[in-house]
Amino acid sequence: MPTRRQILAFAAATAMGRVSASQAQDRLRAVATFSVLGDLVKNVGGERAEVATLVGPNGDVHVYAPTPADAKTLATADVVFVNGLGLEGWIDRLIAASGSKAPVVVASRGIRPREMTDGHDSSRLVSDPHAWQSVANAEIYVANIRDGLIAVDPAGKEFYQAHAAAYLTALDALDREIKAAIAIIPADRRKIITTHNAFGYFGDAYGLEFIAPEGVSTDAEPSARDVANIIAQIRAQTIPAVFIENITDPRLMERIAAETGAKVGGTIYSDALSPPNGPAATYVDMIRHNVREFQHALTS
Repeated sequence: MPTRRQILAFAAATAMGRVSASQAQDRLRAVATFSVLGDLVKNVGGERAEVATLVGPNGDVHVYAPTPADAKTLATADVVFVNGLGLEGWIDRLIAASGSKAPVVVASRGIRPREMTDGHDSSRLVSDPHAWQSVANAEIYVANIRDGLIAVDPAGKEFYQAHAAAYLTALDALDREIKAAIAIIPADRRKIITTHNAFGYFGDAYGLEFIAPEGVSTDAEPSARDVANIIAQIRAQTIPAVFIENITDPRLMERIAAETGAKVGGTIYSDALSPPNGPAATYVDMIRHNVREFQHALTS
């Protein structure tokens, strides 16, 4: 038979459980379309927001196929955060199918997009959606996220402002850190090739040249002609390193490196974070990891 002390302890634990459950129910339900954006929302929302992410770690947002569970998640959301700039071609249909009435916040609002070649039609230019690769742009995301959270949860205004301010301070420090790291790389070696054109904003911001071959996208297998063009480009421009992204098949870059002598850098992260136990579990970790890989490959 349980003692009186055990009964009281059980009752206290049960009460605490009810409080925790109540607090969880009171938290703002936010949905972000992919893992990088989800991490930014978590940093601003803190414990006031419960953040669900549709495309998780190592997921390719470009080719994602929504599920019925995603529609259910959106149906109960208080606010939805999207990247915009054409990244999530499936999101409008998913929101309509879910019946969600939650406001949609475009995190990239206010960013002047750069142009890039369409992966399916090299004669057409489209807006580059990968704006978060510049830390200065990520700071614009954070401001939009802050304002979006305040709009749906005015009582949390001071909380969101404080969390955003603290995170912006950390991002300022990260921006300085990147510039110092890139400065170590010899100017004539600041060329990198990837198969996914996702680092244009990073290159513009920090002085690296990223070359992604025309006609290659994450949702199509490169043809023999594509591969031959990549190899010719590396040889013609004396590109010192090629990198494998976490959302692409590594065999292509390994083959290209073997035929050209270019150094294969480590795995880099563009459109998705790593799992929690990986090297790029947060936005800040992702940027730091990529910079270390760039610096190591281009200075060794």
